[in-house]
Amino acid sequence: MADLDRKLLETERFDVILQSYHTTDGCRHTRATIQHPGAVTIIPLLSGDRVCLVRNYRVAVDKTLIELPAGTLEPGEDPGLAAPRELAEETGYRAGRIEAVSQFAMSPGIMNERMHLYVATELTAGTQNLDEGEVIETLIVSWSDAMQMVDRQEISDAKTLVGLMFYDRMRRSSNEPKTI
Repeated sequence: MADLDRKLLETERFDVILQSYHTTDGCRHTRATIQHPGAVTIIPLLSGDRVCLVRNYRVAVDKTLIELPAGTLEPGEDPGLAAPRELAEETGYRAGRIEAVSQFAMSPGIMNERMHLYVATELTAGTQNLDEGEVIETLIVSWSDAMQMVDRQEISDAKTLVGLMFYDRMRRSSNEPKTI
C-alpha cells in the first residue's frame, strides 16, 4: 500500500483498500478497491466429449448457479497447485493431466483478482471434500449441451462463461481432432 492508501476492511479472503492515484491531468483521486489473492477455475473434460460442471449455491445472489469448479488461492499460492486441489475438493475428480490455458481479470473496475483457467483431462472419480458451508453438486453434461446452456443463458457465472466460450473457440480453431 502507498502512504495514502488505507485498509478499510480485512476479511479471510480479501481486503478493501481506499487507494489514491493521480490522473494525467495531475489530479489526485481515491477509489475503494478489493485486493484479492486470485483464483483458479477448471474445465474438467471427461470421455465421450463431456464436461463436469457444478451446481453451486451462492449466498451473495441467493441462487444455485451452474459453474465450472473453482477456488480462491491462498496468499502467494501457485495456481498450478491450487487447480488440482480445487478440482478434487469440488468434484471428487483427480486429473491425470492439468494444463493452464488462460488467465483474465474478473472485475478490474473494482478488484485486482486474476482468474487462472485450467483444463483437466484423464480424470479419475473420487469423493468430494467440500469446505464448510459449501453446497456443491456435480453436473455432467455433453460439451454441446454445455454450450447450449450458455446460449440459453442458463449459465450466468462470468468465469464459467469465459472459460467455456474461450475453450470452445480453442477447440474450433485447432487443427487437432475435436474429440476430448
